[in-house]
Amino acid sequence: MEIASLMQVLHQLPEQNEPNLILGPHTSDDAGVYRIDQERAIVLTVDFFPPIVDDPYLFGQIATANALSDIYAMGATPLVATTIVCFPQDLSLVVLSEILNGSHEKLSEAGAVIAGGHTINDREIKYGLSVTGIVETRKVVTTRGARPGDTLVLTKPIGTGVITTALKAGRISTEDAEDTLASMKTLNSVASRIMVETGVNACTDVTGFGLLGHLYEMLTSSGVSAVITTDNIAFFNHATTLVRKRRNRPASIRTNREFLARHVRFAGDVDEETELLLYDPQTSGGLLISVADDRKEDLLEKLHREGIDARPIGTVTEKKEDWTVEVK
Repeated sequence: MEIASLMQVLHQLPEQNEPNLILGPHTSDDAGVYRIDQERAIVLTVDFFPPIVDDPYLFGQIATANALSDIYAMGATPLVATTIVCFPQDLSLVVLSEILNGSHEKLSEAGAVIAGGHTINDREIKYGLSVTGIVETRKVVTTRGARPGDTLVLTKPIGTGVITTALKAGRISTEDAEDTLASMKTLNSVASRIMVETGVNACTDVTGFGLLGHLYEMLTSSGVSAVITTDNIAFFNHATTLVRKRRNRPASIRTNREFLARHVRFAGDVDEETELLLYDPQTSGGLLISVADDRKEDLLEKLHREGIDARPIGTVTEKKEDWTVEVK
């Protein structure tokens, strides 16, 4: 769903006078947060979608990593999940078993358990999870804390939308997409832990609204703007080549671009391929972190030590009247 439509629907919900609901549908955060006592809160999210790869085990892994990512973006620890399954009645249950086994593997890696789920008949497979995590209330990381002078750090490359679109159509091999597939099934757990240990100002995970869409949400929530440098952004192998062909572009590239056009200024010599990939919808993307300048090196050093190719991609500025994001 495009950004404008989703925001319009969510903002129609009535305000809820519940003091323990710390974060709900009227913010742009990745998950809801509900206080359970003076020190702790639970973090709640849900996500599901149709297969983006043909291998059911891998699909289960990716869908689970994607659902868990919202928990990690808030600085929380996942505890328990329930499954959401839409499945054709004439399809072999072996396929469903493989999806669930892949999902179970990732949940076990995260230290979380499956408590149940719900299944319905559908013409198309869809799978995902409702996940509950826990966090110390004082350590909740939101999208609203980015400050002028912060450095923006991205923990994964981008381009999954283009890559998986081409992969499903047979225009790229599994081997050529290996780096993308490996990234999508990689949990953001380590990056989240390091982020919390270091102390950062804001965070979101990069998913369906693309890098620019999720950056825009963070910046507007925080009342600031930002300048990003495309030279520092990592792209998955073959993404730049594939995006040149219109048939490899997910429809969300267009809708994300249309919504964000008046909020983004391309000030440098940015080629069309790079521009399109900045709007590319991601699945199980990385964390986009806003960190104070005096903690930037500590954060990057710890992430690199754990094998995470995190990169500083821009700087937060004071709010600008004419644009929210400037791309160079």
